[in-house]
Amino acid sequence: QVQLVQSGGGLVQAGGSLRLSCAASGFTFSNYSMRWLRQTPGGKGLEWVGDIRSGGGTTRYVDSVKGRFTISRDNAKNTLYLQMNSLEPEDTAVYYCTTGLGATNMDRGYWGQGTQVTVSS
Repeated sequence: QVQLVQSGGGLVQAGGSLRLSCAASGFTFSNYSMRWLRQTPGGKGLEWVGDIRSGGGTTRYVDSVKGRFTISRDNAKNTLYLQMNSLEPEDTAVYYCTTGLGATNMDRGYWGQGTQVTVSS
């Protein structure tokens, strides 16, 4: 069956770095564009963080993470990555990898189980 299994995350001090991974199985990963979303505490809703095209050549990011976060993928390993540097307390959220592009139809597609990232000040 289709699975997106996330790993990484945890607690880090402001200014630190973390890398999230998302291992895909059960579908042809290389055919799918992928994105990272995050759910911030306090019910502020789901936010699109960024995405990457199926071939891996094009990435986009929300303004608040540009220059700090990098999305990449290894289609040979069926894995998506989110490298997060210079983390800020405002980055605290549950992060999800999903299939899809952009900030529309975010409830659709395949989803990972979510990973908590907590940034302390």
